[in-house]
Amino acid sequence: MPEGTILTESGLKKLEEELDYLVSVRRNEISEQIAVARGFGDLSENAEYDEAKKEQAKVEEQITRLQATIRTATVVADDDITTEKVSIGTVVKVKDLDDGETYEYAIVGANEADPMENKISNESPVGAGLIGMKKNQTATIVIPAGTLRYKILSIRKD
Repeated sequence: MPEGTILTESGLKKLEEELDYLVSVRRNEISEQIAVARGFGDLSENAEYDEAKKEQAKVEEQITRLQATIRTATVVADDDITTEKVSIGTVVKVKDLDDGETYEYAIVGANEADPMENKISNESPVGAGLIGMKKNQTATIVIPAGTLRYKILSIRKD
C-alpha cells in the first residue's frame, strides 16, 4: 500500500480486525498444518509441507502489508466529516442529467473501495469528480467511456 493511505474509522477497524484474525488464528492454523506435514516424512518430496509453507509466506506478506497500511494511514475521523460538501466518509446521492437515473455512492479511501456496494474511491474518476461538490451543484466528470453529468441531490454521513 502506498504511504499515507486514507481510511475512514470503520475502514481502519475492518483492517485491524483482519490483521488480528491473520495473527491470532491463521498463523496458528498454518503452524499446525506444517507440523502435520512434517510427520509425513521426507520434506524434499512432501507436497503438503510445500503448500503449507507457501500459505505461510502468503499470510506473513498479508500481515506485513496490513501493518504498514495501518501504521501509515491517515484516518478521517467521523467527527471531522461534514455534509456541507462531498468528502471521504460521506454518502452522496446524484442524478445523472443524461439518463435521469439516481445513484448513491459512499466516498471512501482507495483501500476501502467496493463498487459492488457502491463504495467508490476518492481516487477514482467519479469519486475525484464528486469531491468538494456541494448540494445542487453539477459535476461534469470525464471517464474512459465518455462524460458524466451528475447533479448533487444530497450529502450525508455514512
